[in-house]
Formats: sequence, structure tokens, C-alpha cells
Amino acid sequence: MRRIIPALPSLSVFEASARHGSFTRASEELNMTQSAVSKRVANLEAYVGTRLFERVRKRIVLTEAGEQYLARIREALNIVEQATLDARAYRSGEGVLNIATLPSFGNRWLFPRIGRFTARYPQISLNVTARQWPFDVSDEGIDVAIFYSSKSWQGGHSEVLMGEEVIPVCAPGLIPEASRSSLKTVQLLHHRARPRAWQQWLDLEALDDINAYKGSRFEQFDMIIKAAVSGAGVGLVPVFMVQDEIAQRSLITPFARKMKSEESYFLISPNRKRSTKAVAAFRDWIFSEVESQREA
Repeated sequence: MRRIIPALPSLSVFEASARHGSFTRASEELNMTQSAVSKRVANLEAYVGTRLFERVRKRIVLTEAGEQYLARIREALNIVEQATLDARAYRSGEGVLNIATLPSFGNRWLFPRIGRFTARYPQISLNVTARQWPFDVSDEGIDVAIFYSSKSWQGGHSEVLMGEEVIPVCAPGLIPEASRSSLKTVQLLHHRARPRAWQQWLDLEALDDINAYKGSRFEQFDMIIKAAVSGAGVGLVPVFMVQDEIAQRSLITPFARKMKSEESYFLISPNRKRSTKAVAAFRDWIFSEVESQREA
């Protein structure tokens, strides 16, 4: 059955006109005449059967229908563009691997090591995105994803990549080392996705006279680490994320108690992509990196 899809050049002209709010500026970007741009938009409006722009003084403004149409079309054009870039990579015999990772895990663990992967597999190009919350890896074109969870991923194959231990850290001089009572007077820095973490750590230390829920909350461990370095409080963070700061003495560990986290980092991939060469290569490489970390 024939699809109801307007010509792609008309969609590109529509998106550029909406972005600039001007047919003239769109024509300059697209190397077309202003009248050609205006005609393309008029043909698109005739095709969809509604007005997409209104003229307000010397500018063009999207109608309500135009705003809704633009949101979906812009998303579709981005998908088409990325698919085309991926196809160009395959054209020369190279592969493309789409990776999703938690932001702090990527910044603190994956990216400092990723050069070893690209050196071993120079024919594989990487598209990396940062994601915070669970999503459908198949629907979004992700080949492999790294997420933190207490259970295996639904909708794809998942393997435990690594666990973690967390430890309190703070700037030197913020509190005396091993001074348990000082935790009453400083800010505790919390990760929003782990609201009970400080309570669990205080329970291990048998500290029941400290409000475990006081303090500031952050979306990412990267934020907590930077806040701790600035002297904003004491953060409870994964040990592997702060090794550099501890080595450089921009952070100290005022308490020796480490706490094993209840959840783990998982490597996830859609079932239909598990056997592709790029995914298999990445899986072998990342597990070898985890093993090297354990040995170290």
C-alpha cells in the first residue's frame, strides 16, 4: 500500500522555514530562491490539507497545526539523517555501534577506556548517548546499553557487568577524619535515584542520631563529586568514580566504611542484535576491561 508521505525536500524546506521564521533565510540556508521555498511550503500545505504558517508583520509564524506537525517531522528528519550517516559508514565496510550509557558511568568509567576499544576495532564507529531512565532499546535503535538496576532488563538480553561499593567523600578539611559526630553539622549529598543510600550507610555505622535525609539532592554522581570537591558537603559515591580525585587529594575518604550497593550495572542489547559483529566485539572488550579492573 502506498504511504501517505509528502516529498522529503518539501519537509526539509518546511523545517528550515520554521526554524528561521523566514522563507528568505530558509532559502539562503538551502541555496534556493525565496519563491521556490514559498512554493514548496504551499505545496506541502495543500498536501496535508491545512495551513502550517501565518504571516505576522514581516515574519512567518507556525499555526497550531504547524507546531504539532513540526515536532513530529523534525524527529523523523533526525532519524532519516542518522540512518543515512550510518549507511555511509557501512558503505566503506565499517560498522556503527549505537551505545546508551548512564552519564556518570560513561564519564567516569567508560570514556576514559573507550580509546582502547577504538584502537582494537578502528572499523567500528560509535554513536554514544547519555540516558538516565529505562527505555526500550529496540524501539530507539540502541545496540548496547549500560544501566544500573536490581534485575535483568525487559525487552532485551541483559548480563551483569559489574557491582559497586560506595564510600563517603568530601573536600580535605571539611570535617576531621573519622569524626562521626561531624556528620550532624555538614550537608549530606544525595543521588535522587538512591534516596535510602545514606540511611543504609548510617545503619552500618550504627549512627541513629543523624538525619539521613537532610542535605542536597543531585541527578548524577558527577554533580555530587564536583559539589563535594567544592566543599558543599559529604557525598556517598561509587569508589571507582572517585579514584582520581582521591589520588590527587581533591577528595578524601573521612570514613573507611564501604557499602556494597544492592544493585548492579547491566549490559543490555536487543535479542536480534546480540550476534552482530560490532555488539559481540563490544561485549568481549568491556568484560575484559571489567576483569582487568578486578585484577588491578
